[in-house]
Amino acid sequence: MPRDTSGHLVPGRLSAERGVPREIPRPEYVGRREPRPDGHGDLYTPEEIARIRESGRIAAGAVQAVGAAIRPGVTTDELDAIAHRYLIERGAYPSTLHYRGYPKSSCTSVNEVICHGIPDDTVLVEGDIVNVDITAYRDGMHGDLNATFPVGEVSEPAAALIEHTREALNRGIGAVAPGRPVNVIGRAIESYARRFGYGVVRDYTGHGVGASFHSGLVIPHYDAAPGHDRLMEPGMVFTIEPMLTMGTPERPGTAEWDLWNDDWTVVTRDRSLTAQFEHTLVVTERGADLLTLP
Repeated sequence: MPRDTSGHLVPGRLSAERGVPREIPRPEYVGRREPRPDGHGDLYTPEEIARIRESGRIAAGAVQAVGAAIRPGVTTDELDAIAHRYLIERGAYPSTLHYRGYPKSSCTSVNEVICHGIPDDTVLVEGDIVNVDITAYRDGMHGDLNATFPVGEVSEPAAALIEHTREALNRGIGAVAPGRPVNVIGRAIESYARRFGYGVVRDYTGHGVGASFHSGLVIPHYDAAPGHDRLMEPGMVFTIEPMLTMGTPERPGTAEWDLWNDDWTVVTRDRSLTAQFEHTLVVTERGADLLTLP
């Protein structure tokens, strides 16, 4: 029987750290409290884009492998083990592992967790939804994506939230074009989400990615005009990753959040369901080319 998916989550127990073979190159931030400032910028050559695409392909395969294992009775730590194994078997480092102290190789965000849920001994049950966020680092480049999955049979509102969030990402991708300011991406996402009364999380955004896990470029998922007016240009690489929240009948469209004491797990303040989808892309002369496809 599906459980009540409103505010049931509590922190679980973490398993021991998973090792990475020494021969797999680490990002520069491993062993440091913070990453070094980005020294590359957000424009990439065709050769560099090919390397990002390969990292993205590996990350996308890992998300698929984890998604195929999602079912009632599985723990989020077991999902993380699948992600970890998939990446290292392909010579890729799990970008989240040791990033600013993060302890695992993926993020698993269940029900009211907006983002950055830490895999632990939490058991998934029928009716849950879970976002799986994986970034692979190989050959000096990161590829970053996430997707939200149902656990068994979910409620109609939960299923609709998942599909509308997926479409919100598509709307954002469709707004990408050279010469346009990045704030049009958020305008497309927010205008679509509002049709269904969903909230759009503003404080967690898309970002530049590639040589750095996060370059400093911010891609808002709401209409941020006149701010965030940097113009898109061919060769620019970044993520789009809208986070939509269900809200409540009394407060539709709410998107406030709280942070757990682990300093990572972000949850909806009203403990309503939330979903997220993400791709890494490069701006082309015609629009966007997705770099995180399997």
